[in-house]
Amino acid sequence: MKQIPEYKGTLRSHLLTIPHCISECSGIRVFGRRIKSLVFSTDVAIIKNVNADAIIAVYPFTPQPSITQAIISVSDVPCFVGVGGGVTSGDRSVRMAEFSENQGAFGVVLNVPIANETITKIKQVVDIPVITTIVSEEMDIGGRLAAGADILNVSGAAKTPEIVAHIREKFPDVPIIATGGPRDEDILRTIRAGANAITYTPPTTAQLCSEIMVDHRSKFEK
Repeated sequence: MKQIPEYKGTLRSHLLTIPHCISECSGIRVFGRRIKSLVFSTDVAIIKNVNADAIIAVYPFTPQPSITQAIISVSDVPCFVGVGGGVTSGDRSVRMAEFSENQGAFGVVLNVPIANETITKIKQVVDIPVITTIVSEEMDIGGRLAAGADILNVSGAAKTPEIVAHIREKFPDVPIIATGGPRDEDILRTIRAGANAITYTPPTTAQLCSEIMVDHRSKFEK
């Protein structure tokens, strides 16, 4: 084990840190940056105060350039942003992808229902990775890759390791990002199944504030 000197400072010593076990995956190199960990968040306070290699910003509303710009402007690391695939799709997703690249996104993320034809159209207008979400091994994964998807984003809840293993068996060289789960053992299972990078969901600001307030109140209890 190499000894790694570390400086934490005073005011920033309580920054959010991702699980250390994520460092065991191979990572995915994007434009020269090796990315092993991605934090799943659109909270700019979380994004500014976490030590992940990248941000994956997907939210349950139609993609909006102002949200993308806010996230990218706050982040100190690459951002992979959602551009639709569900309610928002077709040519609107294509335009969003092109605009997101111009805003500085490192990649665009497409949700499950996206049509393969739309993936192809997006690949024709952007020079950043197109990431498509996979939730089941029954999906037409080969079709997604043939359409132009560069990276697969596996989000299968408890079944994620099994889906990753299935993909890795059929497509040994495809880059895979996968949700790791809340515990180290879950994350390691996903890595050992073949994931190259792990998405981590941090606690919310409400949860963090609640913990801080409990500590503050305890100082005044008799």
